[in-house]
Amino acid sequence: MFRHTMLFLGHELGNLRRNPAWPILGIMQPVLYLLLFAPLLTSITPNGTLEEALVVFTPAALMMIALFGSMFAGFGMINETRNGVLERLAVSQAWRPAIILGRVAKDMIMLVLQSLVILGVAALMGLRIGLPAMGLMLLLMAVTGLFAANLSYGLALAVRDENGMSQIVQFFLLPLMLLSGLMLPMSVAPDWMQTAARFNPLYYAVEAGRAMFAGDYSDSTIPTAFGLFLVLGVLTLTWSVRSLRKLAG
Repeated sequence: MFRHTMLFLGHELGNLRRNPAWPILGIMQPVLYLLLFAPLLTSITPNGTLEEALVVFTPAALMMIALFGSMFAGFGMINETRNGVLERLAVSQAWRPAIILGRVAKDMIMLVLQSLVILGVAALMGLRIGLPAMGLMLLLMAVTGLFAANLSYGLALAVRDENGMSQIVQFFLLPLMLLSGLMLPMSVAPDWMQTAARFNPLYYAVEAGRAMFAGDYSDSTIPTAFGLFLVLGVLTLTWSVRSLRKLAG
């Protein structure tokens, strides 16, 4: 099982090395938001400093990678389904969950590497956080990627059409983004939006990141975020593997 997963992971990483343009382009949007939007938040921080604004916005920029990166990971799988590649893999002697797990592991690795770039840019801009906060944030990015990538692959196997999947993803991305406090903390939102945000898992991930960056490790959103995304990751992994088994007949 482990060997099969590592084989598929190596194959996916090899494809990534041959075409590194998409990960580079995917990280440009969060970097631009960090450079151009974070300074605007100084007006809502207590002391009006850029460092405070970075504590607020850097976790949001990291979650943007999980949203706009991992949620589109399944589009390549649709093409493989259409070409018959995925069906041949699904009926082979390979352990079927490894076909999904290898891809998800690649996506999680890419999320962590992209997160390090974002943290490096934020550090150059003046962000100062401890190693525990950085380690926990990278771990949170990994479990967030576990959920988002599995959801994307599950959708790809269920829809099997780029246009249909694109419409579904775009339909859900906007409310998820606005009700998570990515752009502005939900504390400045109306009461009804704050209530609606409580039903958005991404809200807890963003708030947990901000709490960790502020050094508040006792904040309840931290265990809530890890617990939610671990459970959602397992559920979406189960769904995507079952969809792959249906594809194999």
